[in-house]
Amino acid sequence: MEAGALKRAKRSGWWIAGIKDPETIAEHSWRTALIGAVLAMMEGADPARVALLCTFHDTQETRIGDIPWIGRRYIQTASNEAVTADQVADAHPAVAEGISAIVNDYENGESLEVQVAHDADKLECMIQGLEYIQQGYPAAQEWVDSTRAKLKLPSAIQLADAAQTMNLADWQRTYLR
Repeated sequence: MEAGALKRAKRSGWWIAGIKDPETIAEHSWRTALIGAVLAMMEGADPARVALLCTFHDTQETRIGDIPWIGRRYIQTASNEAVTADQVADAHPAVAEGISAIVNDYENGESLEVQVAHDADKLECMIQGLEYIQQGYPAAQEWVDSTRAKLKLPSAIQLADAAQTMNLADWQRTYLR
């Protein structure tokens, strides 16, 4: 039931860019998982593992909210690992152990899968920013530029370059041929 709160919780950083009704955390996490699986395929990483890391990467926000980067400078919160420990405290032991391991890996791991998951998170934010720009929110350009600059993997940079040449409806072209 708790995960359902992510479907209602907005990604609050976009309010700074003037977006009145931004995407939800669940929407962000879902597309991050898809992007992560694609990047994993391109990088030779395990797509299922990356999608799992991406799926759980923001689940703590049911309890601490989506704190934008500008706000993190002023607010101290519990670590994502500590929040997750509370979230799974009453879960089946295998579930508690599994979810805790996934979150710990995302937060502290160095594997290729973790690197891909982190780039997927940034790339999704960049793509969302591009969509907001096309919808009339030019202030989102700052998010596009800052997240694009943080991408590390060749596959993420390649997809970012492609995304910056597309518009919201370009995906339909394959169907309309």
